[in-house]
Amino acid sequence: MNPRSFAGIGKFLYGVAYEAVRRKLPVTDPRHLGDPAAVIDRTGLTLITGATGFVGAAVARTLASAGLPLRLMHRRNSDLSNISEVPGERVVANLTDHESLARAVAGCRYVFHVAADYRLWVPDPASMRRTNIDGTISLLRAAGDAGVSRIVYTSSVAALGLTTDGSPADETTPHGPQDHVGPYKLSKYEAEIAVRHLVAKGLDVVIVNPSAPVGPGDIKPTPTGQLVLDAARGHMPAYVETGMNIVHVDDVARGHLLALAYGQTGEGYILGGENLMLSEICRLIAQLAGRAPPRVKLPITPLMPVASLLEAWARVSGKQPLMTRDMLAMARRRMFYTSAKAEQCLGYQPRPARRAFEDALVDFCRRGKLASIAYHPLTTTGATR
Repeated sequence: MNPRSFAGIGKFLYGVAYEAVRRKLPVTDPRHLGDPAAVIDRTGLTLITGATGFVGAAVARTLASAGLPLRLMHRRNSDLSNISEVPGERVVANLTDHESLARAVAGCRYVFHVAADYRLWVPDPASMRRTNIDGTISLLRAAGDAGVSRIVYTSSVAALGLTTDGSPADETTPHGPQDHVGPYKLSKYEAEIAVRHLVAKGLDVVIVNPSAPVGPGDIKPTPTGQLVLDAARGHMPAYVETGMNIVHVDDVARGHLLALAYGQTGEGYILGGENLMLSEICRLIAQLAGRAPPRVKLPITPLMPVASLLEAWARVSGKQPLMTRDMLAMARRRMFYTSAKAEQCLGYQPRPARRAFEDALVDFCRRGKLASIAYHPLTTTGATR
């Protein structure tokens, strides 16, 4: 049989299976959900892995505001500045150390597994797999052994499929390992499969799939945060066109709380925001920063040899390459998503991307990453930070 026939049959069966599950999902009017904190048991500890990271710290702030007693997990040498004002216990643990994970989950009612190795290029993909796949399995098993009531697992839209025509993908868009470019995306895809296997064995896990978060607290910064910084500094004279879904990091954090309160076991929910072309993103950031946007659009194919050379130099220098072949391959697709399921079932309500960029730029200025920007929250109409 022709390979395309197999693909067609697989897509058909995938659709049939999803439709059977979808019909059993509750359709919720978000107006009737109320305060998620009111339906959550707040008598036990809630563990957050990766609590010092960009998304993890935002989740920690949101859960603390909801009144949940927290235990914040971090590695021994982590920068704790992101959680300096978040109340809760601190626990040192590592996803590659099962004994430390057992201690971290002991006595917890809920676990938010946010920690991940998020890099678009790594010299050793095996180390990323140990964290993102093996570490996830180890943590979830430890949580199950400790009697944790519910786990919210932070996956990524990187673990999901994309449409062939550039229209927004959802949780049902068919995909396989061949659709996931680069070690990060492949590791998140395989980790989500592993999580679903544990759900099938009785573990109560809700999966959330954030898109590209932007906002305050991106202290490393993440690859997306670095893009924002480069555009704001005027360090992007040219760009490679692609499409991205931008979401405010605080909306992602709120989505985690909603998933704990209203999510269905084993279900995944895209936590996205606004679909934008990279040229639109650069123009918006440049406008807010008072810079001229990049005007030169580069073709992808001629850049592939350049990316190969940059990767080779990165292996020698130990520094992240400015461009990789995987990045260019990803740029060929519009990474657009819809959060309709989360909006319908959880009451998720993301803000416009502009607000995320505004808050990110103000925070970068506060941290000394940017000297100045044209936008200021006290003088710009509509800003509330």
